[in-house]
Amino acid sequence: MGPGHHHGHAHAHGHGHGHAHGASRGGDPARNRRRVGIAAVLTGSFMVAEAVAGMLSGSLALIADAGHMLADAASLSLAWIAFRVAERPHDWTRTYGFHRVHVLAAYTNGLTLFFVTIAIVVEAVHRLREPVTVLGGPMLVVAVLGIVVNLLAFAALHGADRDNLNIKGALLHVVGDLLGSVAAIVAAIVILVTGWSPIDPLLSVVVSLLILRSAWMLIRDSGHILLEAAPRELDVEAMRNDLAANVEGVEDVHHVHAWSLTQERPMVTLHARISEAAGPGEAARISAAIKVHLRARYGITHATVEIEHGECADAVGPEPPANRH
Repeated sequence: MGPGHHHGHAHAHGHGHGHAHGASRGGDPARNRRRVGIAAVLTGSFMVAEAVAGMLSGSLALIADAGHMLADAASLSLAWIAFRVAERPHDWTRTYGFHRVHVLAAYTNGLTLFFVTIAIVVEAVHRLREPVTVLGGPMLVVAVLGIVVNLLAFAALHGADRDNLNIKGALLHVVGDLLGSVAAIVAAIVILVTGWSPIDPLLSVVVSLLILRSAWMLIRDSGHILLEAAPRELDVEAMRNDLAANVEGVEDVHHVHAWSLTQERPMVTLHARISEAAGPGEAARISAAIKVHLRARYGITHATVEIEHGECADAVGPEPPANRH
C-alpha cells in the first residue's frame, strides 16, 4: 500500500494497526454497514417497478431513474460488501488489512455513475431527435413513489458516517435517484398540462450533468488515495520544516512520505537526523517526541520514524526536490 521500502516497518508495527485504526475517525462500521444495507434493499426493491412503469409509459425520465436505481442497488450492495470485507483482520500478506476496500468501492461507484449518466445523455439526444409518446399519469404516480423510497434510503444513509468515502459514494447514488424522481415528477406534470414531451429527455440531461459532476469528484478523491498521494489537508513540506524547527534534538527531516490508507487514516514515514553526539537513549526520546508532535498537530496516529546520525543511509540517488537535505 505505502512505498515499497516501508513494508518491513509494517511487520514491526503490526500491533499498532488494529489499535490505531479501530480507534480512528471512521465512525461505527456496524452502523454504517447496516444503514447501507437498508438503502440497498429499498433501492433494489423499487427499481424493478420503476423500470416496468417506464417502459409501459414510454418515459425516459423513469427509465433513466430506474437505470440509476439499478446501478445504485448494485453500488449500495458493493458498499455493504466493502464494509464486511474491511472488518477482516490484517495478515502477513495484507499487512494493512482490508481497510482500503472502502476506497476501491467508492472509486468503482464513481465510475459506475459516470457511465450510467453518459448512457442517459446519449439516449436523451436520441429521444429529442425522434420524440416518443409519454404517458404522464403512470409516470407521475411511479415518480412520486420513487421520491418516497429515495427519501427513506437517504434518511438511512444520512445517519451514517458521511466523511467515509464509501458512504459518500452511496449517498451520491441515492441523491442522484432523488433528483431523477423530482425531474420525472416535473416532466410528468408538464406533459399532462401541455403535452410537450421533450421536457422528459431535457430534464434527464440536466439531472445527469449534476450527477456527472459529483461522480467526477468521487473518482478524483478516491483516486487521490489509491495513487498514494499526500492527504489534501496536509502540507508535507511545511510539516517537515515544522518538525525540524520545533522538536528538540532534530537537526533535519527528510525522506518524508505521507499517504492515506483510507480518508480517515493518514500515515507518514520519515527520516530524522539528530546530533552525532546524541546517545541511543536520546534517539528513542526524539523518535517518541516526533510521533507525539505528529499526533497532536496533524492527527497522524501511525508514523514510522527512522533516526539517523550523520549521513542518510539511503542517500544513493536523486530525491524529489521537497525531500532533499
